[in-house]
Amino acid sequence: MTIKKLYIDEAVADYPLSLEIKRRLPIPAETVASPETLFSSLSGLSDPVSAGKEMLFVTQNKGAFVRPCPGTRYYTCCGYMILHIGTFCLMDCSYCILQSYFHPPLLQYYVNQDEMMTALDGVFSQSRIRRIGTGEFTDSLIWEPIDQISARLIRKFAAQSQALLELKTKTVNIDHLLSLPHNRKTVMAWSLNTEAVIRSQECGAASLDARLDAALRCQAHNYPLAFHFDPLIIYPGCVEAYIEVIDRLFDRIHSDNIVWISLGSFRFMPDLKSIIEHRFPDSKIIYGEFIQGLDGKMRYFKPLRRALYKKIVDHIRYRAPKVCVYFCMEDDEVWKHALGYLPSEYGGLPDILDRAAIRHCGLSH
Repeated sequence: MTIKKLYIDEAVADYPLSLEIKRRLPIPAETVASPETLFSSLSGLSDPVSAGKEMLFVTQNKGAFVRPCPGTRYYTCCGYMILHIGTFCLMDCSYCILQSYFHPPLLQYYVNQDEMMTALDGVFSQSRIRRIGTGEFTDSLIWEPIDQISARLIRKFAAQSQALLELKTKTVNIDHLLSLPHNRKTVMAWSLNTEAVIRSQECGAASLDARLDAALRCQAHNYPLAFHFDPLIIYPGCVEAYIEVIDRLFDRIHSDNIVWISLGSFRFMPDLKSIIEHRFPDSKIIYGEFIQGLDGKMRYFKPLRRALYKKIVDHIRYRAPKVCVYFCMEDDEVWKHALGYLPSEYGGLPDILDRAAIRHCGLSH
């Protein structure tokens, strides 16, 4: 980890996990009584995002640990639930929405995990399926060097049959997870992109081959898998490059062990553009043909999105006809053009994904 300074919230300074993190990170540590002072120290910097990636604030989550994914009513949402273990990321992807989402952009890790486990018990007691992931506000596996939270979650989810845990990552921090008794209630998931995008836009992330090899190792230990092509970036030669990634994926991974594959094109709130221009002056990804969508985000012109989606979907279906493919935050027109049906024809996207979870992970319905 590239953290240079550890800050510990005075309210959790005596928590066993706070003390353990302090022991594991041989870096300067400071207990703070007022987090606002720490936050304000970032606000005047020319690049608070980079500074925030070098500072870890160990604190408590004062809000809900399990919360709905922040979708919009204008685009089809999958009904995903977020398990809020921490915020921000050590990797530095140029397109990352977290650069503008958090104020301040600061690595925060929550140590009041007894409350998190209690919240999960409440979810497990409900008589409905839940798909839950830790990779929305952070990468699921970046925290493993300081706290093996994923291992504890895998064991907890393995003991029930109402919910699925998805660990979404661009890392290969899986060694300590392979031998765990997961009972196929945890889906190991990787974000995938082309070699060109990984090299130029995903600083600090594992290579494509490393991600696929890690997925192969998880498959050998009977983990169900998922893959997310999000964000798809449009550039000259991108169609052929994404088709190559799909071929490399299915050359390694059995399609009948893939719970789902999601597709989503590059989209961003307008204020992210200036951040990318400042932090990644060599990046050209913000200069495509964009229009403002109904949710306020800049999106590729719809005919461009539809054309790219159709070619990618067709090749996935060529290689794996039965794999569940879905779009992240797209409208009915895109669904009908690229996939040939509307989610509403099959009960809605949440039901489609719930059925995939039942089929691959043995959830109760």
